[in-house]
Amino acid sequence: MHEPVLRAHPACFTPRPLAVLAWLLLQGATVGAQVAQEAPEERPLPLKASPVLQEQVNPASRASLPTFIFAERIFGRPDLETVLEGRAELRRGDLVIKADRLAYDQPSDLARASGNVLINRAGNVYEGPLLELKLNAFEGFFDQPRYFFLKNEAHGEADRIDFIDEQRAVIHNATFTTCRRLPGPSWLPDWILRAASISLDQEEDVGTAKGAVLSFKGVPLLPIPYLSFPLSDKRKSGVMPPTVGLDNVNGAEVSVPYYWNIAPNRDATFTPTLMSKRGVNLGSEFRYLDAHYAGQLRLDWMPSDQLRDHNRWGLAYAHQAMLQNSWTERLTHDGMALSLNLNRVGDDNYWRDFTRGSTTSLTQRLLASDANLSWRNGNFANSVRALKWQTLQDVSAPIIPPYDRLPQMTSRYARSNINGFDYAVDVDYTRFESASALTGQPNAQRAFSLLQVSRPWVEAAGFITPKLQLHVTNYQFDAPLTNGDTAASRVVPTVSLDSGLVFERDARYFGKSFRQTLEPRAFYVNTPFRDQSALPNYDSGAHDFNFATIYTDNAFVGNDRISDSNLLTLGVSTRLLDPATGAQVARFGVAQRLRFKDQNVTLPTLPDGTLGSVPVTDRISDVLLGAAVNWDPKWAVDSTVQFNPTTKQSVRSTIGARYSAGHYRTVSAAYRYQRESSEQLDIGWQWPINDLWGERGQALGAGQGQGPGRWYSVGRLNYSIKESKLVDAVLGFEYDAGCWLGRIVLEQLQTSSASNTQRIMFQLEFVGFTRLGVSPLKSLKDNIPGYQYLREPTSPPSRFSNYD
Repeated sequence: MHEPVLRAHPACFTPRPLAVLAWLLLQGATVGAQVAQEAPEERPLPLKASPVLQEQVNPASRASLPTFIFAERIFGRPDLETVLEGRAELRRGDLVIKADRLAYDQPSDLARASGNVLINRAGNVYEGPLLELKLNAFEGFFDQPRYFFLKNEAHGEADRIDFIDEQRAVIHNATFTTCRRLPGPSWLPDWILRAASISLDQEEDVGTAKGAVLSFKGVPLLPIPYLSFPLSDKRKSGVMPPTVGLDNVNGAEVSVPYYWNIAPNRDATFTPTLMSKRGVNLGSEFRYLDAHYAGQLRLDWMPSDQLRDHNRWGLAYAHQAMLQNSWTERLTHDGMALSLNLNRVGDDNYWRDFTRGSTTSLTQRLLASDANLSWRNGNFANSVRALKWQTLQDVSAPIIPPYDRLPQMTSRYARSNINGFDYAVDVDYTRFESASALTGQPNAQRAFSLLQVSRPWVEAAGFITPKLQLHVTNYQFDAPLTNGDTAASRVVPTVSLDSGLVFERDARYFGKSFRQTLEPRAFYVNTPFRDQSALPNYDSGAHDFNFATIYTDNAFVGNDRISDSNLLTLGVSTRLLDPATGAQVARFGVAQRLRFKDQNVTLPTLPDGTLGSVPVTDRISDVLLGAAVNWDPKWAVDSTVQFNPTTKQSVRSTIGARYSAGHYRTVSAAYRYQRESSEQLDIGWQWPINDLWGERGQALGAGQGQGPGRWYSVGRLNYSIKESKLVDAVLGFEYDAGCWLGRIVLEQLQTSSASNTQRIMFQLEFVGFTRLGVSPLKSLKDNIPGYQYLREPTSPPSRFSNYD
């Protein structure tokens, strides 16, 4: 027969006789009635609801928490000792102790438990035959325990656990794995760490193993004299697992990163890499984050690269900041925004030899170092910028270097809805510098201003916006032009009229109801011809021809060329909208330009012989046709066609489709064609192979996979139909065993028209512990549209999810 459940302070465990208890209740009721008669009426104590249970118990208040005890038999001495026998249980805060017998010494706060002992401390569970533990300090030992840790679902066995305090413990002759235990005495985990000792620090979420051996499928992978590993997703300092790789440029390579968790908002990673064909590369990365600024610095240094017989280096630095102080407040109430983006390398072949830098900014041939300071003050928006390029030249494919902007200063003043009118004035001063021998033009200073005024009328049924613009430009050249001028100026006015209508109706197609729109648009622009053929070109280029640019008033981007125009752009689009949510289900559009006069302003021919633009004499432009359909949430189709009505041929076509059937099930395909230039087919996918034999897996959500025993095929192939060759390829497989993941990926990336790099990436990920090998995850995420990681960090589990 069970004794009554007692709830008492640790100093008051001894049960009282029932007669005494009845007398106390009677006296309490009498006194309570007297007090109620004498005391004034008080308002009831208000109760405040709590939306969540308390996850963590405050250590300062732990000693004052009530203690609950349960047992078949309870006896002891008042204020000295309490003994529980038969299904004994003690609870205090987030601590639960269960055993066949439990003795608690109150003066020393020491609990001794024996026989089927179980401790549940905030979801972490320990089981074994014998325990001695000081409850408040959580100091003691556990013999022959089995243990389970909630944060990473790891478990193991040991000869003994020494609890140092509530956050730290040392496990002797221990095992550690995250593989779920299966029934049967012959069960062995797929991977297991055996160590002479494992020290756990729950406060830092760090485990440290000494004299360890990591085994996989019963095969020891490597002995580890000393190893630290995370107990959660929290960052920690220490040596990270080595990575091993193989490719055709570096040969075999081994990296051993060291991570330094400097502070909660600062960290650094040092990565020495040994390459069999090249030597040692020393990589480093420093990151910082603050309320008003953030940045990242990466520096790579390779002394005596055997590939080029000299030292190699690369630097990439990014910094963003909001500057707010007494000085900036005099200029602006919002502060100043500072942006730095610096990229430099030591030689012209860096982009070719280091194709897999952590930042893509150093794997290109044009490296920008850009500093920009911007601020607003009322209706003014201002900026000061310095931009300098490093051009990595290739003798087989030289590049004309772009112009540095040292400096560029801009200011904009804009007002809206002043008696219905919108006004804006833009001013830009830029100093252009480059190698004149390569550009064929003198360096110069350019002052450009744009004045514009518009009067928009906007209603639900449509809009109409007339606009007047005036472009004013002045140049000061460092050397005379071919006509002998050392200065030039240009004034160009522009008049435009933009208009559109919106019609709506309810429609029904294929058994579904929609809200259908019909949106015709007409845009007219008139800019008179100004001869600009003698002016150098520092920053202008031709606009791409698409739905975003067909309704613009200038055929060129930049400020060195203002196209003469007398044309009308007509277009119409229709959309199908979900009447309940407003989501777009389908969109179809067509647009074309009607030209009333030739366009004679062109781009100049480059010094390398590359032709600029030619005068446009066609009275009708190519027709743009576009469509996007999301009829089903799983399907998405997008297509654009540029059609020449004169030759009745497609000039450029793009069609893409994507099918996403759920987590880890996505297939995308795209066809891109540009006449006399390129024709490519692109296919990407991530798909469970087990679907082929009817195993659909479990719906565990994003970042959790689909259950153990699942194979996934991943890849992306870019094939040039014109050249009949595979340009880029990423192809591989992933296997999810539940407690470990395996990945093998082959990658081929084209670095030039005649060369490419290949590498093999193989990785073992021991879930909740560490990763070994070369990670292909960044390559898969960058190349495969819609790719999802099989494991992603999630919010830590609640201690109540493993509550006893």
